[in-house]
Amino acid sequence: MKKSIYLLSGLATLALLGGCGWFKGNSTKRENITQPKELVDLAPTLAVKEIWSRGIGKGAAKSGIRITPALRDGTLYTLGVDGEVTAIDAASGKVRWNRDVKLKLAGGPGVGEGLLVVGGMDGDVLALDAANGGERWRARVSAEVVSAPAIDGSLVFVRSNDGRVFAFDTNDGKQRWVNDRATVPLLSLRGSASPRVAGDLVINATDAGKVMALRASDGASAWEQTLATVEGRTEVERLNDIDGDLKIDGDVIYAAAYHGQVVALHLASGRQIWNRQLSSYTNVDVSASQVYAVDDQSQVWALDRTSGASMWKQDALQYRWLSGPAVQGDYVIVGDLEGYVHWLAISDGKEAARERLSKNAIRATPVVIGDTVYVVDVKGELGAYRAQL
Repeated sequence: MKKSIYLLSGLATLALLGGCGWFKGNSTKRENITQPKELVDLAPTLAVKEIWSRGIGKGAAKSGIRITPALRDGTLYTLGVDGEVTAIDAASGKVRWNRDVKLKLAGGPGVGEGLLVVGGMDGDVLALDAANGGERWRARVSAEVVSAPAIDGSLVFVRSNDGRVFAFDTNDGKQRWVNDRATVPLLSLRGSASPRVAGDLVINATDAGKVMALRASDGASAWEQTLATVEGRTEVERLNDIDGDLKIDGDVIYAAAYHGQVVALHLASGRQIWNRQLSSYTNVDVSASQVYAVDDQSQVWALDRTSGASMWKQDALQYRWLSGPAVQGDYVIVGDLEGYVHWLAISDGKEAARERLSKNAIRATPVVIGDTVYVVDVKGELGAYRAQL
């Protein structure tokens, strides 16, 4: 059985529980944890206003999973590990519908084709009607699902935590194919990247530091590329997961691996355009000219989009266990372990604004739509902020 580790305080401390498990914050002595940098007083240069906030169940709780809300057609969908699935009006924060699916949830939500698809800790895959929360079908995979399913046309793609990728029929949930070629190490970080659909390819990132392209029609391998090949005396030193979601922009894939690199790959062939040595546990995001990544010490980097050269590094948030970055106009947004949301200028990385959602960690990548950003903490507090861009 694969073992999972949960990272705390900018990856300074790694703890492993027996069997499949995760780190619990009160299990490690405080003196063994690298302390986060203290925030300094800020004179904001960007005006940000909270539109609304509300609690939506238990959120990710102590699961160690990053549950990112999904936004579609003015509705924000989110879930909690307790089985509560909620649809919220993105403009007002009012609940449109709520359903307790009586499952231990961990993966999702994925939205598309009128469906809301979620995954469970016991391998359940559940498709709900996105409009009203009614159950459409159920399926099951070989291990827990801790990432969001992808929905495209007639197929739903689900990545299980043992590395397999499954395709299910959108209409009835029947399994179309499964790809089990990904190698899964004995030890990996807690979490996994969501599959991404691009044309006739399904792009899958693995716990062994590889990006794989599968044919959407039958799951056969089209190409694969390695982001991280590491050496070390211990299994922890040899960790090389790709846990952050991939970014596909045009015909280029951007990805980052722990103990690995940030890379740009040609979508069609997997050929590497450039690489930059940088260890990351989150997703990357892009603007017109730059790629943004958070390293394993929670330093935020901007890399040149065409070459991977470093443009700037922001270390004022070091060891604050940041979420993945999300671009909003001329700013990149991250959340931290104390519930703060930070807007950094993409020109130089300087902090332009800061808001506090709660006192709980924000691990999920913020969701940006125009001038509004949606942020959720680990206990299910969800907030919407508007920036005067």
